[in-house]
Amino acid sequence: MLLRMRVSLPDRPGGLGQVARALGALGADILQVTVLERESGRAVDDFTVSWPGAATTDEVRDRLSAVPGVRIEGVWTTREVPGSAPDYDLLMHVAADPGRAFSTLVDALPGLCWAEWSLTLSGGAVRHASLSAPAVFDLDEPPLRATTRVSEKLRLMLLPVAAHDLHVVVARSEGPGFHRAEVERAARIVDVVSALSRR
Repeated sequence: MLLRMRVSLPDRPGGLGQVARALGALGADILQVTVLERESGRAVDDFTVSWPGAATTDEVRDRLSAVPGVRIEGVWTTREVPGSAPDYDLLMHVAADPGRAFSTLVDALPGLCWAEWSLTLSGGAVRHASLSAPAVFDLDEPPLRATTRVSEKLRLMLLPVAAHDLHVVVARSEGPGFHRAEVERAARIVDVVSALSRR
């Protein structure tokens, strides 16, 4: 089973090694590590691991929380292929067919952002939607800049596209809320897609 884990740990020499040893002792194989932030003496890293057996996300959280100084911010299943470059693939598809830019974008964003679905809104109506996205979505007070919100059981990323009078919505039900590094990355991708769509 492939899992993604968001871990907050002390930002000191050996801290990452301590988490890696704990994961190894539990039989997990680390496939990828992404550093999201390093500040105030702590680091926040996303680990993609191959987890043996059918352990639940709660069991994984309990086992890793026993490591001194480590906080588990989220554990969720993933379909991510470590080492792939889906953001580049998305941009190549958009460059090849700019007329379908936003349809291609919302189809790709769930995979890029480890989310369940995404859509675009314009004038309160859904214009483009990925699989599993709702046909109707109400966005009270659309934001003027990229931001996050929590809505019922969903963690939302909201990305305005002023040039097209659109808002991109990305939704995650498992795992932690979107980290600012994830929002910044998605916002840059949306900006490039917007520019390519106007070619």
